[in-house]
Amino acid sequence: MKAVVLHEHGGIDRLRYQDYPDPSPGVGEVLVRVRVCGMNHLDLLTREGRVATRVPLPHIMGSEVAGDVVAVGPEVRGLDPGMAVAVATRLACGRCEYCRRGEDNICLTSRAIGLEVHGGYAELMAAPAVNCVPLPAGVSYRQSAAFTLAGLTAWHMLVTRARARAGEDVLVIAAGSGVGSAAIQIAKLLGCRVIATAGSEEKLRLAKELGADCVINHREQAFDEEVRRFTDKRGVDVVVEHVGAATWDRSVKALGKNGRLVTCGAHTGLQAPVEIWRLFTRQISLIGSYLGTRGELTEVLRLIGQGRLHPVIHALLPLAEAREPYSQISRTCSRMSRPSW
Repeated sequence: MKAVVLHEHGGIDRLRYQDYPDPSPGVGEVLVRVRVCGMNHLDLLTREGRVATRVPLPHIMGSEVAGDVVAVGPEVRGLDPGMAVAVATRLACGRCEYCRRGEDNICLTSRAIGLEVHGGYAELMAAPAVNCVPLPAGVSYRQSAAFTLAGLTAWHMLVTRARARAGEDVLVIAAGSGVGSAAIQIAKLLGCRVIATAGSEEKLRLAKELGADCVINHREQAFDEEVRRFTDKRGVDVVVEHVGAATWDRSVKALGKNGRLVTCGAHTGLQAPVEIWRLFTRQISLIGSYLGTRGELTEVLRLIGQGRLHPVIHALLPLAEAREPYSQISRTCSRMSRPSW
């Protein structure tokens, strides 16, 4: 098969489009012909070697996979050749206390596709059958791949962890990102009013198209102050935060009483101060959120099939051009004086 293989950490020149041995499905596994694989920020960190987990080299990245089952291994039930599937990103054990209660996203021994095991930057990949979720009618490969990780993460943040509900105000940081664009739609689906931030007019227009009621250019305005103005000084009920240190303080300040900040990332820094007085006098909750469960993935795909969620797709490229998105990121960042959230 053809694959894009990472032989050592570093720049985009470390990615090679080459022949690679075909995988074969083991016990409980299926062989998937990859039709579309999304690009996630995790791929960038993996390529550069900026992840806490040891990446086995040579390695095939790609964690958001959609494709067709072409062969099944022993002891596989419920999946047959020809079925279109999404492949859940985390490989859970199915036996630990968290897996037994349906929280497979925080399995004690889980591994990540595209990080600790080979991913979808290839024509074929082997995956555990339990990780393969059949695509509902009306869901394309590209829609699935665009939502399998980022969209699922946003769902877990808003629905499961923050428990956002109709009538609440939700602030979405970095609306132009995968998590941000999904969070806007999910919050609107829940009946919330949405305020979104972004760093360019193009991204702000997209946020409005996705349903945001108010947009803020965080390069030109102090977004916590704009939030207070928009909410008559009350503040929002929920902040969807995934940028990290660069936005943390303003995100906390944007919260109203009983507000919940839910976070899934820290790309601009791992450390941020917390004003303890504000935390307890306003009864603020700081909530961590990690990926999403296979059950939630099934629900998200169902909503896409019903036309109630719409994955945002920037471009579709052939596997041989897998370096191009990284080149675009490098060119964009070289023109920025600060990170482009």
